Amino acid sequence: MPEEPSSKEPWQHSFTWMNPHAHEGLRVRSRRSLLKTGLAGIGGLTFPELLRARAANPGIGGNKSVILLWMTGGPSHIDTWDPKPEAPQEVRGPFSTIPTKLPGVHLSEHYPLQAAMMDKLTLIRSMVCKGSSHQPNQVMQTANLGAAPRSKSNGHLWPAMGSLVSKHFGSNDPEMPPYVALNVQHHSHIAWGGYLGKQYDPYTTGRGGANFKLPGGLTMDRLRGRHSLHQQMDTLRSDIDQTGSMEGLDHFNEKAFELVSGGKAQAAFDLSSESPKTIERYGDHDWCQQALLARRLVEAGSSFVTIDLSKHPASGTWDNHGIPGGVYGGITKGLRPLMPVFDRLFTTLVSDLGDRGMLDDTLVIAMGEFGRTPEIGTQKSLDGRNHWPVVMSMMMAGGGFNHGQVIGETEKDGGDVKERAIHPSDLAATVYHHFGIPQDTTFTDVAGRPHFAVQEGGKPIRELV
Repeated sequence: MPEEPSSKEPWQHSFTWMNPHAHEGLRVRSRRSLLKTGLAGIGGLTFPELLRARAANPGIGGNKSVILLWMTGGPSHIDTWDPKPEAPQEVRGPFSTIPTKLPGVHLSEHYPLQAAMMDKLTLIRSMVCKGSSHQPNQVMQTANLGAAPRSKSNGHLWPAMGSLVSKHFGSNDPEMPPYVALNVQHHSHIAWGGYLGKQYDPYTTGRGGANFKLPGGLTMDRLRGRHSLHQQMDTLRSDIDQTGSMEGLDHFNEKAFELVSGGKAQAAFDLSSESPKTIERYGDHDWCQQALLARRLVEAGSSFVTIDLSKHPASGTWDNHGIPGGVYGGITKGLRPLMPVFDRLFTTLVSDLGDRGMLDDTLVIAMGEFGRTPEIGTQKSLDGRNHWPVVMSMMMAGGGFNHGQVIGETEKDGGDVKERAIHPSDLAATVYHHFGIPQDTTFTDVAGRPHFAVQEGGKPIRELV
């Protein structure tokens, strides 16, 4: 059943002591609130760490980025990317299928735009998601089976892939935060820095990138003239970083201040600079506007952007149980309205990146926490599906990889992997390969024990690389 957000928040924002998610911290109404919102992102910049990492690994560099479209709640693979038209009604569900650009490959009837673009995409139908859950949604975003806080006391401490990218690759432009999470509806919807330290948490925003907005009457000139803000940044509480990575930040204060006071990051969030044609192309749905923001962020220099594709702070909009009286509805009433929105969002983003010459450098990943049960009508619903942490589907594009293929296959009821199991560790290895981060990269836990960033012998997905 959908879970309500917990009152306990062990995965708090790195600047909880500043109450950055309070209303005043989401819109800049004073120097104090500006400081609160701005510092929530400065910790992720870690310029000294970035310079050291790139000096130690000359192969790391370029304009590589990832946009993760996080379908919060776990979309039904059977009703979207892995339809079973020959299965009984209780398995195949209410939707028909349509052919795609790839011979013999079909998708749901509500994904026509992806079907027309399948020659440029890779569909993975055999992603193993055992152990994954939501609230928090961390196993797939960390690619670590230990990241299950519900069953493991240290589950919340495994770092997100975006955090590891932030530490070992950094941003493509030092004026931009490397790891950004857009439209975050609840802290449990995304993964955090964990053992790496809170400075590698994502820079989080609500809808529309509100963290960068300035109030009327507060100009950039006035802001830059307020030396007290600069002084407060110099005396940032040392206990927010137990690893010492903030040492040397003073040397880069000018660039850090530029991020807080607007600069390139604020420009990236300013959709008014986009042509009306581009804005219309994405559409006016909030999720589509977030996708446009993600493109602008990677174009400006961020390296890992996650979009929380949800509308609710509970377990997520794609959590289509269909329980009578529930929030999210079942497959027909809950999932079906989301599918045309996602179809447009995904294909527009991929096309736009391609038109701008950015697609080879930008890997687009669309996935959720897990699949849904083979049988429809679970939990006394008419057409809902329960969680299915056995197998799921995911879609990928770009990154300079080989596309136009389907990887893996599920059994005839969609309940388990039949062929070519792909594991979260393989996904992580592929992401780090994309950034040029060595596959044997490690991090340490609080006891000083080393752990491999790529778990369980994961390898870059051979069909892609």
